[in-house]
Amino acid sequence: MKVIAIIQARMGSTRLPGKIMKKVMNKTLLEYELEQVKRAALIDQIVVATTKNKTDDIIIDLCKQLSIPAFRGSEEDVLSRYYEAATEYKGDVIVRLTSDCPLIDPLVIDKVVREYLKNQKNYDYVSNTIERTYPRGMDTGVLSYRTLKEINRYATSDSDREHVTSYLYRVPGKYKTLAVKNEEDFSHFRLTVDTKEDFEVVANILENLYKANSYLKMNDIVTYLKQHPSIVTINQNVEQKKI
Repeated sequence: MKVIAIIQARMGSTRLPGKIMKKVMNKTLLEYELEQVKRAALIDQIVVATTKNKTDDIIIDLCKQLSIPAFRGSEEDVLSRYYEAATEYKGDVIVRLTSDCPLIDPLVIDKVVREYLKNQKNYDYVSNTIERTYPRGMDTGVLSYRTLKEINRYATSDSDREHVTSYLYRVPGKYKTLAVKNEEDFSHFRLTVDTKEDFEVVANILENLYKANSYLKMNDIVTYLKQHPSIVTINQNVEQKKI
């Protein structure tokens, strides 16, 4: 059984264009995320799924430089991009990640994947975003290739095509979902990068906690933020874009 993490990535972010290529200590946010995801023990392969736009050539170039498999598909139809990437790289279990999570903890990824593998006979989709107890920026969702193929076939609305897994929630009784929850509610911490305020927070964390040849742990980040509450206030009023 091949477990593939597919990271959707593009330069054309509306709120902070080019955010994944912004640098902290001479390294792009996408590089930090790839370093983190590589540490996940249950991931067999990482694939960066970007678009066919010329502006995303820079993402392909970075993937080549880092020897990370990449796929190019539709910009707007992200669901088809995921499905086609999963098909090309022959994934059995698909881990959905987004490229705006440079601090994502590999232990969190492994926890969600482990829950999926343990419960796959009873659940179609397992995620830590169904009921939020993790910080934004730790978002991980897992489903089978079979389920991904099915929703790619039946999801027709623009919103479902753009948001990949939203169709799973909208068909009553068809799909069973399992929420992975943290012991303590950290959902008020915002560790994703969608705005310049988000970038300021993430840059501060990287500059103070990142160590080469190691990885960042969610609990260490949360401890740091609790000790430095002024950092939390920088992006606490940022509203997540609605689906």
